[in-house]
Amino acid sequence: MIRDVVVGKDDVKKVVVGEKQPLTVISGPCAIESEEHSLRMAEVIAGITERLGIQYIFKSCYNKDCRSSIKSFHGVGLEEGLAILEKVRKTVGVPVTCDVSNVEWMEETAASVDLIQIPAYLSRQSHLLIAAGNTGLPVHVKKGQFLSPWNLKNAVVKIESTGNQGIILTDRGTFFGYNMLVSDMRCFRVMKETGYPVCYDATHSIQMPGSLGTSSGGQREYIPDLTRAALGTKIHALFLEVHDNPAQALCDATTQLQLKYLEPLLQQAKAVHELVQQLPDLEVD
Repeated sequence: MIRDVVVGKDDVKKVVVGEKQPLTVISGPCAIESEEHSLRMAEVIAGITERLGIQYIFKSCYNKDCRSSIKSFHGVGLEEGLAILEKVRKTVGVPVTCDVSNVEWMEETAASVDLIQIPAYLSRQSHLLIAAGNTGLPVHVKKGQFLSPWNLKNAVVKIESTGNQGIILTDRGTFFGYNMLVSDMRCFRVMKETGYPVCYDATHSIQMPGSLGTSSGGQREYIPDLTRAALGTKIHALFLEVHDNPAQALCDATTQLQLKYLEPLLQQAKAVHELVQQLPDLEVD
């Protein structure tokens, strides 16, 4: 059995991620670019998910600590970013989340968001996972590109050591040589063995890390195929970074999904999700 994880404080529309729940999408621009842009994107995405009957959590980050180049845009910063996320919560009425890559930011971030997100490259960091667990908020862990799905269970145990059992696990591809990722659909079954909901990050999984020298490339054309495939494994949530003008995005310009494609993609995602929920699990030996 997969445990339900409730995301959302009392002043926003709660999202329940779990086995027999509606599909959840965690989505928004990679990085917070401005208050106006965040609000506009959140409102449009919330409208799409409302029409489709899909649960929605807004995601955008105030600090992108993993950028390839020191000259890249790293974010608007903690204070401004959290103020913008709080404005999105209040105005749009949806739960919000962002990466936390520094323990010193954890307490202040937890006061402003509904879900703590652990970046993939920090998914083994014990002090960060324990600090996230101690907030009492649900914790979303991105599986490191360097980790096997069975080793992600160690991250789960670290969070559970705090008494926190609100955990969501996401696959975002695995290193396949240099500058390339591959999505192994077997990982979802392994990750489900933890008893927690699993999610697929369809936009980071098509990333080509560091392939452009000072930034990462990407292959957006594969997002629909991989999304449908992942949902066929009976996952519980979908992660998508979305931008209204990816070419001008300040972060992950080559991998963010163009906003105009979001609704048709989510229509397909919901259809696959609902179909597989009706099918019995087949256990073969």
